[in-house]
Amino acid sequence: MLPFFEQDHLLLRARAREWVEKKLFPSHERSSAGDRRAIRLAKELGSEGFLKYTVPQDFGGLRSKIQARDLCILREELARGDALADTMFAMQALGGYPIVLAGNETQKQQFLPAIARGDCIAAFAITEPDAGSDVTSLQTSALRRGKEFCLGGTKRFISNAGIANSYVVFASTEPEKKGTGITAFVLEGDTPGLLVKERTELLSTHPMGVVEFENCVVSEDSRLGAEGQGLAIAFATLDLLRCTVGAAAVGLAQRALEEAIRYSQTRRQFGRPIAEFQATEFKLAEMATELEAAKLLVYQAAWAHDCGGVEVKQQTSMAKYYATEAAQRIVDQALQIHGGSGLVAGSIMERLYRDVRALRIYEGTTEIQKLIIARRLLNKA
Repeated sequence: MLPFFEQDHLLLRARAREWVEKKLFPSHERSSAGDRRAIRLAKELGSEGFLKYTVPQDFGGLRSKIQARDLCILREELARGDALADTMFAMQALGGYPIVLAGNETQKQQFLPAIARGDCIAAFAITEPDAGSDVTSLQTSALRRGKEFCLGGTKRFISNAGIANSYVVFASTEPEKKGTGITAFVLEGDTPGLLVKERTELLSTHPMGVVEFENCVVSEDSRLGAEGQGLAIAFATLDLLRCTVGAAAVGLAQRALEEAIRYSQTRRQFGRPIAEFQATEFKLAEMATELEAAKLLVYQAAWAHDCGGVEVKQQTSMAKYYATEAAQRIVDQALQIHGGSGLVAGSIMERLYRDVRALRIYEGTTEIQKLIIARRLLNKA
């Protein structure tokens, strides 16, 4: 850990861990009031000052520039305690960073301080029914009408849909140009024509839904950056957040390993704790080794991003790919150690098993990460 972090990062980790263990342990309920919990968590993260790491200092943040290392530390610690807390933190970064990158002064002043306080819940609307990994195929349009744009189309799997106060939306202003014709906009949640058509229930508690734009007319002032820059803004945002998904996976895996160790030392079979059986020892050793490897990949990628390394895209893809896949294996092995107890609805292992699965899909599937890695290798060969 030490080669990649400064003293202030270590202090942030200690403070985050203390807060998580005080506020989020041992709760692991699947609350039916997911929206209320999500909004409350965003407020608490803002009050504690953690959301200040998602915006620059000039707009209520703590640093002049957003650091991947800060985001990774906080996502790792939050995910260890509660995946919904991690989600709410991550979405403030995901929905705020396009404004940081391309927003004008007015847009930044309007949204970023409120995001840092947890008063403005952010959303990032890019995925569509027929445009997931292939974002250049998105069909949502933004047709210019003088100094206005009329948005029309459907967005799917939008985190915070229905509770968000701001939506960063990607739409095609010049469909014939495909990717280079995509433009980014930032809209308030109550914009006329922005409709949450349905809520989507997932394996884990996660506010998500389908958003439709029906004759949604917005002014030119809602545009982020220039026309046609939308995809570049989206990719730059995902480049920052990609390794932090790996960090969230590390947090879930760390909690699973801790629970497996604790359970194996207290669960007795055949007259002794199951931790004394070689089969259990081997599982724990494998889990710990995979976890350590995942941490190192994530930390290196975050450090490289903050330092402006030349191979950042490849490193962040490796970190996201390996850490999320390793976390799935670690959680599965931890559940195996728990046996039938790990299958009980409402148990910590049941929660971890549900929470870990989505990480291999969102913000670039495992398969997409492998393509990024392979293509960069082949281009250099």
